[in-house]
Amino acid sequence: MNNPDRIVGNRADLNLDEIAARFRPVVGFKVRRSLGWQNPDWEDVTNEILAQVVAKVRAGEFRGESGIGTFIYTIACRRVIDYIREKTKPSPRLPEENPAPDAQSRLEEAERNAVLAEAVRKLPLKYRQVLDFYYYREMSREETARRIGITPAKVSERVHYAQKLLRKNLSRGGIPFFPRTRD
Repeated sequence: MNNPDRIVGNRADLNLDEIAARFRPVVGFKVRRSLGWQNPDWEDVTNEILAQVVAKVRAGEFRGESGIGTFIYTIACRRVIDYIREKTKPSPRLPEENPAPDAQSRLEEAERNAVLAEAVRKLPLKYRQVLDFYYYREMSREETARRIGITPAKVSERVHYAQKLLRKNLSRGGIPFFPRTRD
């Protein structure tokens, strides 16, 4: 019954300043460890937690069924989680408007597409076929494999080799190729 953390009976006999002073280092350590030792907000979060403790005790939310340390620890954990959620939540912003491409950009894109289409037409049939199913018809490797009658691993090999050939052929013409791989 002499446990200083356990407070029973009348809440008026609680010395909230003493409780805050006693638990500030423990709460501060918990907050810094949770948020990161270099986080400059740790002190503000610690103060918010202790202010919440005082407000909840005054409002009668601490019933004395557990120790005051457990009560404070629960509030601290919840506040730290809320802080992390606030910081990791994506900021709501309007999508950027994409300006309509100018005539020059449209012309360049059409030219790149024509050169790429010609380079694909020059590939052997087995590579053109796999690129057609995999990229243009957006079939999975498994679907492409079933359609052509080869294994999914062979589909990946052919896609990779076709990209390699296209990259090689287009780089000779000085045209940059699309990203390295999709797999």
